Amino acid sequence: MKRTLILSLPLALLAACSQNPAPAGNADDLAPAPAAAAAQKTAAHLDVQRLHGQHWRLKDATGADGKRIDALFVRADKPVTLDFSEGRVSVSNTCNGMSGGYTVADGNLVLSQLASTRMACEPSIMALDEALGSRLQGTLKTELADNGELTLRTAQGEVLVFAPEPTAETRFGGPGERVFLEVAAQTKPCPHPLIKDKQCLQVREVQFDDQGLKQGEPGGFENFYDSIEGYTHEAGTRNVLRVNRFKVANPPADASSQAYVLDMVVESAVEK
Repeated sequence: MKRTLILSLPLALLAACSQNPAPAGNADDLAPAPAAAAAQKTAAHLDVQRLHGQHWRLKDATGADGKRIDALFVRADKPVTLDFSEGRVSVSNTCNGMSGGYTVADGNLVLSQLASTRMACEPSIMALDEALGSRLQGTLKTELADNGELTLRTAQGEVLVFAPEPTAETRFGGPGERVFLEVAAQTKPCPHPLIKDKQCLQVREVQFDDQGLKQGEPGGFENFYDSIEGYTHEAGTRNVLRVNRFKVANPPADASSQAYVLDMVVESAVEK
């Protein structure tokens, strides 16, 4: 039996901003210079809650020469993603999970050295970790544009642009309930009034204590009519998932009142 254990890390951003009073003088003296005005506009966009409520997906990256940094886009279907929470930033969709502390000072993002897990991947994805880690360090000039995009500029003149995507907590209006679901290796036919020949995941809830040990005996597998956002089932593979379960306000008559979002895969085993 092959098992994979993945650890998730909490993340966050603490922002502080201060202004010195303007010196006395005439109207021309008090008017900010263009560069200062741009800086004030950027600082006004550094809103902690706005950063916390988004996943930041890497959209574009260019070097000082203006050319695209292809090494950062080797996973076209899974863009590099930053998440901020509780004074930490985490990086996902790389080979290894990466995380570290950060602060915001004078409109700049200051990152501590990122810690990383030690998994092996194919060479191009392992190279992604190094390419990204060498850029997400030290002091980065930070901008939040009116369209919501986050731009990070390195000391070497490289530009990384991240597009926002609301987190599940933002979309559903609050934190979800954390539950563990065991998904059987095979789906089974299940009745559905609108979908002919529907196949359902076979799911049962399992319990873990604070040390990660299973508690009690789970019940039998049952038809699971909902979907689990972020999870793609592979026939023949049994998984234990950690998911967040949200209440859906005012769902349509034919829709579920609950939404499930994958947090991590706790166990995975191929069964013949």
